[in-house]
Amino acid sequence: PLGLHDLLLPELDHTEALAQWLGVSLETLRWFTACPPRRRHADLQRQHYAFRLLPKRSGGGRLIEAPRSRLKALQRRILDGLLDAVPVHEACHGFTRDRSVLTHARVHVGQPVVIRFDLMNFFASITAAQVRATFQTLGYPAGVAQDLTALCTLLTPEPVIARLQDDGWLDWHQARCLRSPHLAQGAPSSPILANLCAFQLDLRLAGLADTMGARYSRYADDLVFSGPASVGSSFDRLAAWVGRIALEEGYTVNHRKTWLASQATQQRVCGVVVNQHPNLPREAFDRLRALLHQCATHGPASQSDRALDEFRLHVLGRMTWAEQINPSKARRLRKLFDRIVWDAAPAQELPQSG
Repeated sequence: PLGLHDLLLPELDHTEALAQWLGVSLETLRWFTACPPRRRHADLQRQHYAFRLLPKRSGGGRLIEAPRSRLKALQRRILDGLLDAVPVHEACHGFTRDRSVLTHARVHVGQPVVIRFDLMNFFASITAAQVRATFQTLGYPAGVAQDLTALCTLLTPEPVIARLQDDGWLDWHQARCLRSPHLAQGAPSSPILANLCAFQLDLRLAGLADTMGARYSRYADDLVFSGPASVGSSFDRLAAWVGRIALEEGYTVNHRKTWLASQATQQRVCGVVVNQHPNLPREAFDRLRALLHQCATHGPASQSDRALDEFRLHVLGRMTWAEQINPSKARRLRKLFDRIVWDAAPAQELPQSG
């Protein structure tokens, strides 16, 4: 495995060196790495994280565990000064430099069969033991690896879990994950750590794809395989192996979200159509075109209650995404946008693609 000298990572031989590198006193470091109480009536104001629930479009909710400013600064230091230098598996396309949803989708363009699997509770499924093993693999001694792990993981307080369960937001799997030290969805260090912890998962699934003559890529919890018709014929065997490998690596496949699409149907990867070339789904293009037409005809204020500069950035973001996926088709959208009269001072414009 790659280590400190190969990657020019900071050499942190002991806890005092870690504290110095982070720019905090040893006492402060100990305060952040101490395990907080989980008693039922723990004071949430004394936690290093703030907790909020984001409803999902598909139903249920996503718990965001956001570090407070001081801990967030330490996690950002670990991300920028250490984790960003560590390469991820080549099949990984999420939260990593020079890769994106679009590069993830391009892997599977023009394939007769596309198969998608989803991992349940991706961030919360990644345990402190996995994170600690990752830091030790990079060459850090056990004590330093433990301190780095404590800075980047948390134990969700019991009052938060109880409230979410009482309100019907948590299933048993989510609650079980949250009751163990895990990566926080909301911490700046979590995405890259999740990718590094999933290296063995990616390695094994890429090997499985090779044996079946298929392609494999992953974007966060989204696992996609594609290939010739024979891959579709072997779907049951593939699904069984993916489920087994995921379980052995500490993850659980959400079988309700597994699907197979042939070229006779619309094949989508993270919302990008991949049948012949990357494309926006027809309904997404039509919705955006209708929005731009209404803005041009009746004014943007008629289409949103947001501040106009904020709404303008929102529309520009959607249009720029369309231009990245299919530049020629998106030219019509750009022409519509140019007809819109924005009454407020324009916000900083996103660059046009191409």
